[in-house]
Amino acid sequence: MENVDEIEIRKFESLASRWWDPDSEFKPLHEINPLRMNYISRRINLAGKTVLDVGCGGGILAEAMAHHGAEVTAIDMADASLAVARLHQLESKLDIDYQKSSAEQFAATRTQQFDVVTCLEMLEHVPTPSSVIQACHDLVKPGGVVFFSTINRNPKAYLFAVFGAEYLLRLLPRGTHDYARFIKPSELAAWCRESNLELEAQIGMGYNPLTRKYSLQDNIDVNYIACYSKGEFKEESKEEHKPESKPESTPE
Repeated sequence: MENVDEIEIRKFESLASRWWDPDSEFKPLHEINPLRMNYISRRINLAGKTVLDVGCGGGILAEAMAHHGAEVTAIDMADASLAVARLHQLESKLDIDYQKSSAEQFAATRTQQFDVVTCLEMLEHVPTPSSVIQACHDLVKPGGVVFFSTINRNPKAYLFAVFGAEYLLRLLPRGTHDYARFIKPSELAAWCRESNLELEAQIGMGYNPLTRKYSLQDNIDVNYIACYSKGEFKEESKEEHKPESKPESTPE
């Protein structure tokens, strides 16, 4: 069976027309995208790299990476989201190859073809995250990197990501997230080790309700983004940015 949750697909398809409205339900995604891009570009220079964006939705991250000079392929299983991504592509005039596919399907024919694979805010929406992680490993070239972002699973994460974001502050539609599917960093690390991916660095993303601003932070209690490598990875931007120290252990 495909590693796809049809309810999740329909949920995002119902919102697809608003992907590129910065004041819509996707406002938080628009606001954190510069942070995500900053983190990715600190870890690796995307110019000239082949990049695959898994679970691309309406193409917000895919377009940002293309602006950084990457050769971007982007996949998703929601037809309506892909249609919006392609329509916005006509406006942005960026060369992005959008395709309908799951990560597992794509890995069956595109093994080791990408320098970078991104899978952001997607793992918590599939039945078997470890299967997607294995596919990402198979898709990236030896020496390449994979970026994952998701939500930690603990009481604080429920308070901030579900109750706070969906009910109190109404940053997201109710029902956007299923707390039971949140992923602890230790669980992500274990699945990645099983797939022979090595943790290079990770960082948290926080929201200040007073300033209404998002920021990167050391605390990974709620949202976090992690960089994993396949084999030997040489950081390309050390001269411009001081990299994070590699954690000795993976916190919960």
